[in-house]
Amino acid sequence: MSYQNFAGYAGDLLAIDAYALLEGDTSSVLIDVRTQAEWSYVGTPDLQTLAKTPLFLEWQSYPSMAVDADFAARLEALLQSSGGEPGAPLVVIGPLGARSRQAAIAMTGAGWGPCFNVSDGFEGPLDGSRRRSGVSGWKAGGLPWTQT
Repeated sequence: MSYQNFAGYAGDLLAIDAYALLEGDTSSVLIDVRTQAEWSYVGTPDLQTLAKTPLFLEWQSYPSMAVDADFAARLEALLQSSGGEPGAPLVVIGPLGARSRQAAIAMTGAGWGPCFNVSDGFEGPLDGSRRRSGVSGWKAGGLPWTQT
C-alpha cells in the first residue's frame, strides 16, 4: 500500500488502498464525514465483511454547509464510546476528498492518528463532463456499500 504524506495528516489513500488498510489493521476505523443527506441518498460504506462498522459524523451540516466547530471533540467522544484508541489509524472519507482532508487534519491536530484521507472519496471524481468517472472512489470503484 502506498500513500502520499502531507503536512497536517498522515496522507492520502485511494479508496482501494483505504479498504486494504481497514482490512489489514483490526484497530483501524473508517469515518464518513459526508452529510446525512449524502448518506441517505448516495449510500454508505459497508464494512460487514471486515466485522467493522463505520462511524458517521458530518464535517459540515446540510443545508448551510457550515463546518462543525466542535467536530474534533464530538468525534473523539464517538471514537471513545465505540472503543477507538489513540494510535489507531483513522481513515476519513467524504464525497470527493476535500472535507475528509480537513477532518483528517483536525483529528491529527487533536492528537489522534495516523489520520488518512480517502482522496477519491465515496462517490469518485468527476470527469470533464462533471459526471462520475466510475473508475475510482469507494462506490464507483466497486467497494462494498449499502443504500440506507
